[in-house]
Amino acid sequence: METENATPRWLTEDEQCAWRTYLAVNRLLTYQMEKDLQPFGLTMNDYEILVNLSESEDLRMRMSDLATATLQSKSRLSHQITRMENAGLVRRENCESDRRGLYAVLTDEGHATMKKVAPHHVASVRKHYIDLMSPEALAALRTTLTPIAEHLHAQRGKS
Repeated sequence: METENATPRWLTEDEQCAWRTYLAVNRLLTYQMEKDLQPFGLTMNDYEILVNLSESEDLRMRMSDLATATLQSKSRLSHQITRMENAGLVRRENCESDRRGLYAVLTDEGHATMKKVAPHHVASVRKHYIDLMSPEALAALRTTLTPIAEHLHAQRGKS
C-alpha cells in the first residue's frame, strides 16, 4: 500500500461521522433488503443474479461475466448458481464457442419469480431509501457517489 511509511491522515470528526454513517446505512439497508426478500426465499445475491440474467440478451450470461457483474469469485458464484439451480431459478448451459465456458440461464420459473418479486423489491427500495430523500438530495448523492464508484471500478480492474 502506498501509505505504509507515511504518517496517517486521520479522519476529522466530520469525516469520521460521514464514514460511520455511510457504513451504518450500508449495513442497515442491506439487512432490510435481505429481510424483505426472505418471504420469497431469496437473498440479495439471488436477486442480483436474477436481475442481471433478466436484463441480459437471451436471459443468459457467461459465468465469468456474471461473477464480475455481481462482484463474486467464480467459486462463490458457482455455489450460488448450484443452489439456484436446485430451486429451479436458473440452469447452466455449455458455451458452444468455448468448451470450457458455461452460461447461467434464467429459467421460466426464474423469470416468473422476478416478475413476482420485483414490485415488492422496488417498493422496499422506495420505502427504505428513495422516498426518504428529496429529488435534490438524491441528485446530490448520485453526484457524490459517482466518482467513488468509478474509482473503485478502476481499482477492481487493476487486480
